[in-house]
Amino acid sequence: MKSKILLIGKTGQIGSELVSSLPELGETVAVDRRELDLSKDDDIRRTISRVHPSLIINAAAYTAVDQAEKDQEMASRVNGAAPGIMAEEASRIGAGVIHYSTDYVFDGLKTSPYAESDIANPLNVYGRTKLAGEVAIRSSGVPHLIFRTAWVYSTSGKNFLLTILRLATQRQELSIVLDQVGAPTWSREIAKATLNILCHIAKRQNSFDLSTYSGTYHMTAAGVTSWYEFARAILEEASALKEVPAWFGSATAGQPLNHVRVTPISSDQYPTPARRPPYSVLSNFLLKENFNIEMKDWRTQLHDAFREDTALRNGNSNHI
Repeated sequence: MKSKILLIGKTGQIGSELVSSLPELGETVAVDRRELDLSKDDDIRRTISRVHPSLIINAAAYTAVDQAEKDQEMASRVNGAAPGIMAEEASRIGAGVIHYSTDYVFDGLKTSPYAESDIANPLNVYGRTKLAGEVAIRSSGVPHLIFRTAWVYSTSGKNFLLTILRLATQRQELSIVLDQVGAPTWSREIAKATLNILCHIAKRQNSFDLSTYSGTYHMTAAGVTSWYEFARAILEEASALKEVPAWFGSATAGQPLNHVRVTPISSDQYPTPARRPPYSVLSNFLLKENFNIEMKDWRTQLHDAFREDTALRNGNSNHI
C-alpha cells in the first residue's frame, strides 16, 4: 500500500509543481489556504488528524517580505507557529515533515556560500519568522527535511520573473538593484529535487521514514548573479523565444515587450520596508553528499523555464 501524503500549499510556487506528481509516490491529499487556514491552530490539528498522513509537506508560507514588516503577527503565525504545530501533530501520529525555508535566515554579510551550519541572523521580519518555523520543527524532535531555497520564481503567481515581463510591456527603462546577489531558483527544479529525494528514501527504506536523513539542507540553483543581471537574462530569454508559451502570454497580457533599457542601481537607491541580505548564495554541498542531487545553474534553469513549462505537469520529470 502506498503511503499517504498531505501537501499544504498546493497553489503556491512549489506546491503547484508538486501536486500533480506526488500521487505517483503515495495517496496525496493537497490543500490550499481556502481549505486550511494556517493562522488557526485548530484548523491545522484537525486537518492532520483527519488525513492522518505518513508525510506532511509544507509548501505554504507568508511570503510578502515587505508586508510582513507591518503584519508581523500574521507572518509569525503562518511562518513560525504553524510549522511547529505541524511538527507536533506529525510526531504524535508518527509522520515525517518536509518544510521549505529561505536564504533570508542569514544576514548576507559573508562573501562565500552559506553552509547549513552557519549562524542564522535574519535582517527582517520574514526571515525571523521563517527561522522560528525551522526552530519549532527541530525542537519537536520529528523526523524532518528542511530545504532552504532562495530567489524562487515560477511561471505563475507573483514573482520577479513575471514582474519583469509585465513591466517590460509598460516601460522603456527598468532600474534594478545590482548590489544584491544570489541564485534565482525555478520552483520546477525545487519540486524535481524534492521528488528525487523522496524516491531515494522510499527505495532505500520502503517508506517515507526521514529519520536517517533528518536535518536542514540548502536547495538552490548553482551559480550566482544579481537582480540586475537576472532581469537582463529574463529579457534576453524573452527576446529569443520562437514559440510563445501560454504562461508568457498571461504574464504580458498579450502585449509586446518594449526595447527596455535596464539600468543598475544600488539598494540605497531602491529603499524597501524590509532589509535584504546583500549576499544570498547558499552551498548545496549536503544535498549532493546525502542525496546525490546537483542543481542546475541558474541560467540553465531560466532557459528551461521559458521552454519547458509543461514538462513536470505532463509527467516528464526524471524522479522515477
